[in-house]
Amino acid sequence: MRKQTENFQAETKELLNLMVHSIYTNKEIFLRELISNGSDAIDKLKFKALTDTDLTKDLDEFKINIKIDKENNKLIIEDTGIGMTFDEVNENIGTIAKSGSKAFIEKFKEAKENEQLDIIGQFGVGFYSAFMVANEITLFTKSPYSDVTIKWSSKGDGTYEIEEVENLDDLKRGTRIILSMNEDSKEFLEDYTIRMIVKKHSNSIKYPIYLGEEKLNNETPIWKKDKKDITEEEYNEFYKNTFFDFEDPLLHFHIKVQGSLEYTALIYVPKRTPMDFYTRDYKRGLQLYTKNVFIMDKAESLIPEYFSFMKGLVDTDNLSLNISREILQQDNELTKISKNIEKKIETELKKLLKDEREKYITMWEAFGRTIKFGVQEMYGINKEKLQDLLIFKSSYKDEYTTLKEYVERMKEDQKEIYYVSGENEELIKSLPKVKVLKDKGFEVLFLTDRIDEFTLKTLMNYSEKQFKSINDADFNHTEDEKEKETRENLEKENKSLLDKVKELLGGRVEEARLNGNLGSGAVGLASKGEISLEMEKTLAEIPGNEGMKAKKIFELNPNHPLFEKIKNTTDEEELKDLLYVLYNQSLLVEGFNLENPIEFSEKLNKLITK
Repeated sequence: MRKQTENFQAETKELLNLMVHSIYTNKEIFLRELISNGSDAIDKLKFKALTDTDLTKDLDEFKINIKIDKENNKLIIEDTGIGMTFDEVNENIGTIAKSGSKAFIEKFKEAKENEQLDIIGQFGVGFYSAFMVANEITLFTKSPYSDVTIKWSSKGDGTYEIEEVENLDDLKRGTRIILSMNEDSKEFLEDYTIRMIVKKHSNSIKYPIYLGEEKLNNETPIWKKDKKDITEEEYNEFYKNTFFDFEDPLLHFHIKVQGSLEYTALIYVPKRTPMDFYTRDYKRGLQLYTKNVFIMDKAESLIPEYFSFMKGLVDTDNLSLNISREILQQDNELTKISKNIEKKIETELKKLLKDEREKYITMWEAFGRTIKFGVQEMYGINKEKLQDLLIFKSSYKDEYTTLKEYVERMKEDQKEIYYVSGENEELIKSLPKVKVLKDKGFEVLFLTDRIDEFTLKTLMNYSEKQFKSINDADFNHTEDEKEKETRENLEKENKSLLDKVKELLGGRVEEARLNGNLGSGAVGLASKGEISLEMEKTLAEIPGNEGMKAKKIFELNPNHPLFEKIKNTTDEEELKDLLYVLYNQSLLVEGFNLENPIEFSEKLNKLITK
């Protein structure tokens, strides 16, 4: 029989060290994690038994047992789940498989400093939390795919022993974890402590949990209960226990549908963005159950990509259990359920936006980007169903507004929805163009996310109103006839100067022109064509798109004293330096990097000292 001593993966060693020397006061979560692992093991067994009934022929009881051995200072947690083979133990416990270990370790350190005590479950490394209370962990596990039992043990010192041993008479299948408790964790050898922890964290686990002969939990799934019999606290505890969050969810939807299509769904909106949400490792989907049997953890087809932040489950009796997982994912019933759930989520979010604005804003600031991506997806195929979920900050009271609210406030003669892109709200509010428009009574949407402008361009219009950037070359819609006439006359008078400005800027701009709506600004940048200033910045961050540039228009304010200086400067070299400085100044205002900071500084100093 095989027996060997192994070293933990390097990052696992660091994690174990953090666990062993942690100053966490909320150590009780270790039991929740081990119980959850046991429940998962039973789920896996039941799923495999759908197509291989021999797996449960010798033992068809599914439960989790907890035993206290005060005399020997041990706590034992045992399940009748799938168990593990020799190689599976090595893979699942010797390393932190697919858990984002580096990110977890950093988050663990941060949480330790900030006393955020309940983050362990977020990365699937719950087993290691037992080292917070145990000096040594011994594990026996028997898989139906192995003829022998596997023993694993470690003191959390960086190594572990793993060996094949003779089968135990009292472990036909499943996993037994024996914790040798440390001196600071004797409280977990008390019956009342175990009862309290199970009731608090694992009451909704769908398999019976026993302490000796006493059953500790009510395994009737919460979603099977009548809504009126479930408290808000119970909904929240189920969410935290099931989806390993340390905070209550923002809100939940409990859906029960009867008729030709029957299903129950319990869906949650988290309060914060998961650490891995915008990574490739994040998997969307709802848990799927049928006839009280767990089918899969992440059924992607049940929820669209733009609602991927939702957590939850669906339970239906309408699915056939004797088909493969792949066929099940394409089941017509699931397609119908998915469409129903999508409509329900849309309805609930619109209701939240209308009735509980602050709560909606919390959701939006955490997950709004996903909805905006949904608008852009497949050339805007979903834009009409999502457009009324979009909110943006604007110059109107500096608050979030919907597109519908913006249109309702528009001036009678205003034909377009105005927006401007920028790095942040404060910078946008300080832009001279924005100040001028606000003074004239025009509202401007503030786009502070790099994908916002792409979203509006996908929408194209809202309520038959086109979107218009105030930085577009042809934006002069707020000019009255007198202002327009004055500007056109000035441009004619200064045509040779504007041509000279373009020439001296050396191909950096497509055109130089006058703009009397720059407020206190001496110069500004506009763009023409499909690529805007903000889109250039976004595209520049995507490899291969660095050469995609906006066609820039250099605008001079004829009402600013610097315009007179430009007109009256006869030294061409000095004028060239002045224009260079002003052009780079306008780049800075629009959030671009300076072309050459050293050259900019030298020319600026040269001009100042003249």
